[in-house]
Amino acid sequence: MHKTRMFAIVVLLPVLLLSLPPAANAGFMDKLRSAAEEVAQKTTSSGALSQTEIVSGLKEALSKAVGQAIGSLGRTDGFLGNSAVKIPVPDSLLTVEKGLRLVGRSELADEFVTSMNRAAEQAVPYAKDVFVTAVQEMTFEDAQKILDGADDAATQYFEGKTRATLREKFLPLVDKATDSVGVTRSYKAMTAQAAPVARMAGLTEADLDGYVTDKGLDGLFHMIAQEEKEIRSNPLARTTDLLKKVFGN
Repeated sequence: MHKTRMFAIVVLLPVLLLSLPPAANAGFMDKLRSAAEEVAQKTTSSGALSQTEIVSGLKEALSKAVGQAIGSLGRTDGFLGNSAVKIPVPDSLLTVEKGLRLVGRSELADEFVTSMNRAAEQAVPYAKDVFVTAVQEMTFEDAQKILDGADDAATQYFEGKTRATLREKFLPLVDKATDSVGVTRSYKAMTAQAAPVARMAGLTEADLDGYVTDKGLDGLFHMIAQEEKEIRSNPLARTTDLLKKVFGN
């Protein structure tokens, strides 16, 4: 039932009652009662969402998007095999990379790129706990804004809530991962072949860890946004009754 009809019934009722003779009021009240019951019945059957359903539906959608994104990225070639999130050589080393490829030493640049992406792939699964906390803290007001927002409204909410915490947690994980997959070793091997230019770049191990961390988070939020858009736009991606009800509305 349209809101305008309900508004008309409620607002115009006093005016109508005053305009009718007393004898007519009884019959009119019976008709009005029937109309009100019809409004209530149609409003209930129209699938109107409660606050609980909105919040629960958004939490379920976000949990699904995060799980899909982490599952996609937190595996071998999750970053390296996905051109949308693959971590490239830092801008400050592009000249070094280009020089190596020109002289036939592309393998050094490729090894460096591979090692950075492997580090991100190892670190991403540890983001789950931070996201779980953010989902649990969501309020009805947050959920309503997300539901009525853009295709990536939930991702924007998540990024605002978790980016700083994730970076703080990611950095030591990336540091550990860069050691295990040899990022620093690959970097040194690459820059040793272009020493004068590489020295101008002046990247430290900490710079590399920060770069991989930031690019890893960029990739993670990109994938969450893609999953969120899929849930909003594709009915087949709404895999539970609650998701169907909340996003179907």
